[in-house]
Amino acid sequence: MKKTLSVLIIFLYAFVSAQTELVFVFFKDKPNKAAFYANPLSEISQKSLDRRARLNIPLNDQDAPLEASYIQNIKNLGFTVTDYSKWMNGVAVNATTAQIATLQAQSYVQSVESFIKHPAGGKQSIKKSDKFKVFDNTIGKTNFNYGTGLSQIDQINLRPLHVAGYTGTGVTIAVIDTGFPTVNTGSAYARIRNNGQIKGGYNFVNKSTDIYNTSLNNHGSYCLGVIAGYIDNSYVGSAPDADFYLYASEDAVNEKPEEMIYWAEAAEEADRKGVDIITTSLGYYDFDDSRYNMLYSDMDGSNSFIARAAQIAAEKGIFVLAAAGNEAQNSWHYIITPADNEKVFTVGAVTSSGTSSSFSSYGPNALGLVKPDASARGTNTAIAYNNSATTSNGTSFATPLAAGGVACLLQAVLTKPLDELKDILRQKASLFPNHTDPMGYGILNFGASLTEVQMATANVTKSSIKIYPNPVSTSFTINTSEKIVSVELYDVLGRKSQNLSNEKIQNIEKLTKGVYFLKIKIDKNEFVEKLIKQ
Repeated sequence: MKKTLSVLIIFLYAFVSAQTELVFVFFKDKPNKAAFYANPLSEISQKSLDRRARLNIPLNDQDAPLEASYIQNIKNLGFTVTDYSKWMNGVAVNATTAQIATLQAQSYVQSVESFIKHPAGGKQSIKKSDKFKVFDNTIGKTNFNYGTGLSQIDQINLRPLHVAGYTGTGVTIAVIDTGFPTVNTGSAYARIRNNGQIKGGYNFVNKSTDIYNTSLNNHGSYCLGVIAGYIDNSYVGSAPDADFYLYASEDAVNEKPEEMIYWAEAAEEADRKGVDIITTSLGYYDFDDSRYNMLYSDMDGSNSFIARAAQIAAEKGIFVLAAAGNEAQNSWHYIITPADNEKVFTVGAVTSSGTSSSFSSYGPNALGLVKPDASARGTNTAIAYNNSATTSNGTSFATPLAAGGVACLLQAVLTKPLDELKDILRQKASLFPNHTDPMGYGILNFGASLTEVQMATANVTKSSIKIYPNPVSTSFTINTSEKIVSVELYDVLGRKSQNLSNEKIQNIEKLTKGVYFLKIKIDKNEFVEKLIKQ
């Protein structure tokens, strides 16, 4: 009996020793970084450099490429290396316990980090197949230009920005998701294709440019459709004139920790291209191999690989938005990573009536930081997909809706420090200074945020302009100490109706009853105000 038990123990020890795990090998340095500093364009684009200059962000060693000889040395040890991170300065490999010891002994290796956080395994609560469940409801055309997207655009008060001409022009968004089938063929994306707004893309899962294959999960196509979709008289996205890079980092069939590295690689590539915004409706806490499962205590913003990568992206001057997750009704309940990171703007989901969506993951993060930061429509979100308008549910769709709003806001105030912009978005949300665990500071208000930023930039007070009475029957007054340059009237669909006089008192007695927008230019600024004609 003792002999049998001894043999079993030896067998188990040999099995455990031979079992591989995903690890990240951190290098000590970048010996050739001087060459990068002498020629930054060898590694990152002029657009990326311009973003840093605009936001006063200096280059650092993270921006320099990996040392090629170190990578070759890892390969010479017998490892297959397919994934890298210059920001983290290292490579990912699968290694046994003995191989990890060998790696740690190399003179150029700083450390080896395991992706296994809890050797006994965390609690796995949902199956991968449920993660991207989409509830479709094809909707016919309406008489509105915004179509089915009108109410969600109004809920976050984004139309004033569109009326003012801020529709995302000149702002570049990276959508990091699953795949993008039908984006190359569907009429819902024809406008951004024909206008050259899709600037590129890559599939970091299979290491190819294959992002449109119909075998790929279409979750990414849905997320893009929320922002960029355009179907005449049926749907308009939240930033229809932005530019886009489309990156696949999520393996929709398997849940594995490598996906967090794929995401980091996508974020680095987005930085190289000079994107302004990353929107990602992905998140992690449990995996097919339960050895890699996380606990809520890991959601502290720095424990996971992807959370650290997301923070670096934000520190490079990229506005990073992430979905809070759809875990409220299962045993996990809380936000998932990278939504736990302080620098990431985390988005929760609400209904059309402004209440929290039943599925929207709860904050705070494990350190008590308020998460999500704010919320947007996530229940019955209107989406343009393939050739029609549909609806679906999830923080996955609240996030790109918000990202489009951020793109419009950035177009207006591109030089504003991102941390200040995030603070303004929180402060102008519907619940501030209060918050709730599923909604954060409440529903985003982009119109109020734009006004706040503009007044801060122009160094004027809120009382510098006021419209009264409002609602109005016959005439209204524009109260401002500045010279009025122009007054333009727009209808509820964002179409210019007429030019009004440059006077402070405006007679609109003959105007049809309804809701309008006034675009008022004064010497130092421009404002968009809602006007109700009785």
